[in-house]
Amino acid sequence: MDSLTPEQRSAQMSRIRSKDTKIELEVRHGLHRMGFRYRLGGAGLPGRPDIVLPRYQTAIFVHGCFWHGHTCHLFRVPKTRTEVWRTKIEANQTRDGRNVADLRKAGWKVEVVWECELRGRSIQERTQLLERLGQRILSNRIA
Repeated sequence: MDSLTPEQRSAQMSRIRSKDTKIELEVRHGLHRMGFRYRLGGAGLPGRPDIVLPRYQTAIFVHGCFWHGHTCHLFRVPKTRTEVWRTKIEANQTRDGRNVADLRKAGWKVEVVWECELRGRSIQERTQLLERLGQRILSNRIA
């Protein structure tokens, strides 16, 4: 049983951001500090990637571990309406896989940054993750 009323739950869920999350902003700021220039929203690309680097033909998705069903310590299936959530998350995973495949087929390099890779980590660990991301992007540069 849910401990919140339907109205409280609705209000809580409406405050969950789909873009400009703290994790996404951290990735964007880190890329910008490294000299990368990017576009947001990925309009016209499969799955509308969060960050697009046209110069490097790279699309970056910044995924929340809950919404995309990542197998990590941040993900757990809710105890209420379990089947509804499982169906929703499985559909998200299926769509994610299809979008990545479509982007790769179109010649794009795809990177996925998971929430758990940054959340709760030290500044040094987060910086190292972003530096590795930058190195992967540079290694795939298209003249």
